[in-house]
Amino acid sequence: MLSLLQPYMPVIILIGELTILIAISIVILGFILLLLTAYAIKSGNILFPRFMRAGLLFLEGMMRGMFRLFGFEDSDFLRIIVTLQNTLNRKAFMAIPVTDRAVFMPQCLRSNACPAHLHDEGLKCRECGLCRVGEGKRFLELLGYRVFIVPGSSFIKRMIKRYRPRAIIGIGCLLEVKEGIEMSTQIDIIAMGVVNSSDGCVETSADWDQVYRIALLGVDPKKVPDEMKKYLEL
Repeated sequence: MLSLLQPYMPVIILIGELTILIAISIVILGFILLLLTAYAIKSGNILFPRFMRAGLLFLEGMMRGMFRLFGFEDSDFLRIIVTLQNTLNRKAFMAIPVTDRAVFMPQCLRSNACPAHLHDEGLKCRECGLCRVGEGKRFLELLGYRVFIVPGSSFIKRMIKRYRPRAIIGIGCLLEVKEGIEMSTQIDIIAMGVVNSSDGCVETSADWDQVYRIALLGVDPKKVPDEMKKYLEL
């Protein structure tokens, strides 16, 4: 057997050396990404966002394992992916008119006593004041957004197909926001994600301050209602 392989030994050795080199390079890259991610989580500043996003997604399985090994949670990994995507999409989002944007809220934000009914475009909020969804919807519509309160991704896909927004703001739990951003990238829509400040299936809480800050990106300050001016970025 060895005699048969003898002519190919130089090639086999070369392949083995390249495999080891690639494996070592991937591990080094993983540690670099881990350091950059740890810095971003602690400082709030993101260095090399395109490199980080590409690396974290390409090595997602390995990076999740490294995160756990060094005491990070899966939620830290998902959150940094969302933050990276928001950072990369920010400039393009600002360039799109509000009339070509839409906001998707999950129905879990509403009160248990919500009187709204489900229609073919989602829940029709009555702005009853039992939760903050009505206020948020009113503010966003004053800016010119289409606002949808939806029970699932099928409604989102339907509304995107019907109204063809060029940019969206997606509000929801961490995993839903990450998956929504990935879906939007695949269909060439600029997406900004806002992760809920509390999780669950009922009466969750949105980070409304962040929702409004993102919604105001690229908006003419003269068109901003007085009650929202405090969210304008300086």
